[in-house]
Amino acid sequence: MSQGKTLIIVLVALVIGFAGGFVLRPIITPAPQTAAAASPALVAPTSTEARGTQYFVAHIEEARQIVAGCRDGSVRGGECATAEEAIIKVEAAERRKRFLGN
Repeated sequence: MSQGKTLIIVLVALVIGFAGGFVLRPIITPAPQTAAAASPALVAPTSTEARGTQYFVAHIEEARQIVAGCRDGSVRGGECATAEEAIIKVEAAERRKRFLGN
């Protein structure tokens, strides 16, 4: 009899705990901080996301420039890896075409 009561008490406590967590979640988590710009017209829109491999496959010369910049240290970030990967893919496709004669 006491094991049944204990089980019910534990289940009720878990349900109340989870429900309370979901209800209080917006209060507990901090609001996202937004930086206020002095004048939005002076801020140039820049993309912080690295361009993908498909972009660099289509623009192989730009990929080669990015990789050269990465090697000499003037370019940093996620684009180094994606540009390198695009160059590898394009060179592999060129080798495959030469080998197969297509």
